[in-house]
Amino acid sequence: MTNTYAVVLAAGQGTRMKSSLYKVLHPVCGKPMVEHVIDHIRGLGIDRIVTIVGHGAERVEETLGEKSEYVLQEQQLGTAHAVQQAEKLIGDLDGTTIVVCGDTPLIRSETMEALIAHHNETGAKATILTANADDPTGYGRIIRGDDGQVLRNVEQKDATLEEQEIVEINTGTYCFDNRVLFETLKKVRNDNVQGEYYLPDVAGILQAEGALVSAYMTDDFSETLGINDRVILAEAESVMRRRIADKHMRNGVTIISPDHTYISAAAEIGRDTILQPGTMIEGHTVIGENCLIGPNSQIVDSVIGEGTTVHSSVVLASTVGSTTTVGPFAHIRPDSNLGDKVKIGNFVEVKKSTLGEGSKVSHLSYIGDTKIGSRVNVGCGTITVNYDGTNKHITTIEDDAFIGCNSNLIAPVTIEKGAYVAAGSTITKNVPEHSLAIGRARQENKEGYVKKLNLN
Repeated sequence: MTNTYAVVLAAGQGTRMKSSLYKVLHPVCGKPMVEHVIDHIRGLGIDRIVTIVGHGAERVEETLGEKSEYVLQEQQLGTAHAVQQAEKLIGDLDGTTIVVCGDTPLIRSETMEALIAHHNETGAKATILTANADDPTGYGRIIRGDDGQVLRNVEQKDATLEEQEIVEINTGTYCFDNRVLFETLKKVRNDNVQGEYYLPDVAGILQAEGALVSAYMTDDFSETLGINDRVILAEAESVMRRRIADKHMRNGVTIISPDHTYISAAAEIGRDTILQPGTMIEGHTVIGENCLIGPNSQIVDSVIGEGTTVHSSVVLASTVGSTTTVGPFAHIRPDSNLGDKVKIGNFVEVKKSTLGEGSKVSHLSYIGDTKIGSRVNVGCGTITVNYDGTNKHITTIEDDAFIGCNSNLIAPVTIEKGAYVAAGSTITKNVPEHSLAIGRARQENKEGYVKKLNLN
């Protein structure tokens, strides 16, 4: 869109959230609510985005980065005063400006695009985004004439009983002729109980001057939810979660129980993948096609290859190859890299380790700071002993090695290609290629010993 600008209102403190976290940074499906708003606006190809910041300004700017320009509202004196702060950046430009609240993460790009198009087509100086509310209590009402034109916007406290029956409400999102907006903002007064300058007054002033003020109605009231407390935050999370699930299902992902599955807004999932109940896909996770995830799996900021199963397990900030199986009850900790056709079985923990193609750690093992080659078999109960109390050390297990059950590999140590480690061994020295290492005490049987102690 050319000659189109956006002002995002993100300066309020949000005291009703009762949180040390600045309101617009509270996440909805894993992404701060204001970032949802900015990303939806960016989807329109708008020329310039200006975010009005106040409380927590540095953290907001750090979160959004170069996605927006910023202006500080040092004193929070109302929404009109907030928009006025953008004048120094865009006040002298011709075009159309959309004003959106940073606490409305559910508003869609398509709705904003339709609002801007309606505004431009009607030639209005201001256009209000409206919606029909099941319970309009607390919202400003849109009063229309017999011809459907907007006559005025009436706040709840000023509405007659008849006007309070109207269900079309002002959502708080607007379009303006940019120059007219900043000219009119200078005329807004603060003679109200709060002593603040309110943005809806701009529309009233324009109408009083004979300018056209129009309205565009969205058919989805949930898009307009402004998040002011934790209750509404949970409502928005639920709506967004279902919206994300619907998108993936339409793209060919099977979600057995959408109400019991969590998918972050940034996740990517290939078609014919199945997500079972209790699954949580968080952060910037990418899952390939034909995978089976769950039940009750958590995957965070990870990449999962095609045809892989993650069964009742946790994968954090790691890469898992194709046709690999993880779990049940496995824990893949950050910076791990599992190759193709790898098997990580039940009650296995992998930390900052690499496993080559076809290698297996099937049960009850800890693999930490370890480089494992291809086709390695690690027996049940194996531990790579990586920590000496001060430093972490590397264990290297080369291709085709075999590690027997209940072995301790004391790092730093290397098990070379094709070598075997006998079950029950504690290995403290490197094992050469194709060698058998046995590191255990010789068994002795003390016959009759128990009877001598009179223990039974």
